[in-house]
Amino acid sequence: MKILLFGKEGQVGWELQRSLLTVGDIIASEQHELDFENRDAVRGWVRRHEPNIIVNAAAYTAVDRAESEPDKARRINADAVGILAEEAHRLDAWLVHYSTDYVFDGTKNGPYREDDLPNPLSVYGMTKLEGETRIRECHTKHFIFRTSWVFAARGNNFAKTMLRLAKERDALTVIADQHGAPTSAELLADVTTLALHQAIQKEGRPDLAGTYHLVAQGETTWHDYAQYVIAVAQEKGMALKTAPQHIHPIKTEAYPLPAKRPQNSRLNTSKLTSVFGVHLPEWRIHVHRLIEELALQGGL
Repeated sequence: MKILLFGKEGQVGWELQRSLLTVGDIIASEQHELDFENRDAVRGWVRRHEPNIIVNAAAYTAVDRAESEPDKARRINADAVGILAEEAHRLDAWLVHYSTDYVFDGTKNGPYREDDLPNPLSVYGMTKLEGETRIRECHTKHFIFRTSWVFAARGNNFAKTMLRLAKERDALTVIADQHGAPTSAELLADVTTLALHQAIQKEGRPDLAGTYHLVAQGETTWHDYAQYVIAVAQEKGMALKTAPQHIHPIKTEAYPLPAKRPQNSRLNTSKLTSVFGVHLPEWRIHVHRLIEELALQGGL
């Protein structure tokens, strides 16, 4: 199997380079080799390599900046994704793509299911939904994994930001009325690999294809998440100025940002666990692993 991976430098892409080795030979593009905003370049890269599997971990993820750069966000999150879908259809290749809780408006009372009606509140959410739609309209053999609050030891994310700020400040204020599940890039990569193994072993059965919600089990708020990260880091011996009890809760409206966030980012994963027979770990497990890895590296 030949696998073409986009976005190798990102949190998820980095983990995919490890997990996908059990599926096939990986060809991963470097940023300097491919301009993901250039549709002709994206199409040309696929045609140069003619893969059996395309995995797209590339995305425009600057949620607030997207409000002032909608065209750039759309070129990366929708237009390029549409090209990948067209090329996967031409090759009869599997296409894996990652989407987000931001396709929903967060007003549902309970976790969102895959068939709930999307209603994005931001440019980022709208462009990610456009990318999903282009895949569904064009290509049958696809996996779209919607996830939330992604973290890893590599790259930028909320957990690492909290640790950095906790080294600099005596107290922090964090939003406490948005709910979701922190999800590790490692988990996303491992479940992706499991899904592809099953798809290949079952001779490309199209009934496995579709959209799946993929997040760690449990739920929390940004505030409680931050307290937990700091508490575990202190247990591991990191020198921090901020103690968990000095992380103070605030409401969303007290911290205005250009892009509106869904207050409910909870995603129902029963479809994924039923189809693939996978047991998803509770979110705190991978947070512990993150802190242990960072501690071994000497912190941030």
